Amino acid sequence: MKIAIAYPPLESVKGIPLLGQNRQFQWAKQPWNAYPVVPAYAATLLEKAGHQVCWLDGIAGGQTFKEWQEELEKKKPDLMMIETKTPVIKRHWRIINKLKTKNRKLKIVLVGDHVTALPEESFKNSMVDFCLTGGDYDFLLLNLVNYLTKKDKLEPGIWYQERKGLKNKGEKSKVIKNTGRFRLNHNLDELPFIDRDLTRWKLYAYKNSNYSRNPGTYTMLGRDCWWGKCSFCSWTTLYPGRDFRVMSPKRALDEIGFVLDHWPVREIMDDSGTFPVGNWLREFCQGMIRRGYNRRIKLDCNLRFNNNLRQADYYLMARAGFRFILYGLESANQKTLDRLNKNLKVVQIKSGAKMAKKAGLWPHVTVMIGYPWETKKEALKTLNLARELFKNGWVDTLQATIVIPYPGTPLFKECRKKNWLKTLDWERYDMKEPIMKTSISDQEIMTLIRGLYSSFWSLNFVWRKLKEGLTDWEKFKYYTWLGLKFFSRKLDFRL
Repeated sequence: MKIAIAYPPLESVKGIPLLGQNRQFQWAKQPWNAYPVVPAYAATLLEKAGHQVCWLDGIAGGQTFKEWQEELEKKKPDLMMIETKTPVIKRHWRIINKLKTKNRKLKIVLVGDHVTALPEESFKNSMVDFCLTGGDYDFLLLNLVNYLTKKDKLEPGIWYQERKGLKNKGEKSKVIKNTGRFRLNHNLDELPFIDRDLTRWKLYAYKNSNYSRNPGTYTMLGRDCWWGKCSFCSWTTLYPGRDFRVMSPKRALDEIGFVLDHWPVREIMDDSGTFPVGNWLREFCQGMIRRGYNRRIKLDCNLRFNNNLRQADYYLMARAGFRFILYGLESANQKTLDRLNKNLKVVQIKSGAKMAKKAGLWPHVTVMIGYPWETKKEALKTLNLARELFKNGWVDTLQATIVIPYPGTPLFKECRKKNWLKTLDWERYDMKEPIMKTSISDQEIMTLIRGLYSSFWSLNFVWRKLKEGLTDWEKFKYYTWLGLKFFSRKLDFRL
């Protein structure tokens, strides 16, 4: 069977869609390409099983829809998988209907957090054939293909439709069925090493601000976060924290070694929602040092401030080759952190960032504005904390976003219950505007976000980075590129 892993181009005056591997969707003025790990595993699993696979990412490839469609017609796949998210689900429905009208034999599969939350919706609004729910859609796609080719039994988590009975004028009615709730019980150690040539890894190797050294690539050694309960996170729909799984340290190290032996990668971002800690982390770091990988590659990862790591652990991470550490700060208000179920105390933010920085790591924080319960004064506390972190040199970079309550999350359910939502038009959930009712005006929210991107412009911070750049060419290039990106990010948040 021939299968396409596809990201159709989504042409818009709003900008470039940041879709694959992104927990929050956004239109951006400049491309930012994250290597989509689970789809890459899906492609590799199918290839290893003897199927033909074509990788059709028209977004990362910079194609027009016409160019992408021509390539699709040339490849002639039997089945195509599309990853979708809430703000572009309507666009994907229109694309599916257009493609199915032209070629009824093409089977189309949707995956992602939106269809996991609302699978029936896509069958009612499009001619989609299957929806794979949950985060292990690489395993589920292989199972589906085996069902279609060998009549294997379908695993839980697969939605489909049957046409039964006769309606007026001879039309058959659609009956939506499913195989039960998805299960996250697949053994990650059984995954093959990703074939990065098959999945066109170079499309994602350069235009990504997480990397200080190019080319870079991604891994995902855990699925997804060992906490997995933050009320706003769309990926808790795919990976509830109770089902957190991780590769063994040896399997994780073997995958990194495989990358180093086959591709000229200089930096790896592990995009597990939170990198494993405790004894797993220590064994992994010791393995990086013992195998000498720490001399060949820089590693980046996501962490939580409340990770129970000691200063010695951060030093060990630095020795093992870690560089960039991404923390979810989200708010400087304890009330907000509690309502988000972050399991985090404000005091842990500074202490965690200071330990990471003391070890020579590069802390990065994500911050959100637009909570329905926060006043402008409370939102300014978050802005002031960001300024303090930059001024004291405890963090190096920052990402600011609008809070978006995605379907399937506890925050979305709370919004529905308390009438906080301005709209249920999914296309407006694209971070171009606040869609929750707050005491702060939309214009003020956008101004606060632009203010967060300006928060590092203190003389102390700029002078410190200039000194670093004078002694480290890689840092000079990285901060120069980030400085140029700074202006683009401010443009992304203009009403």
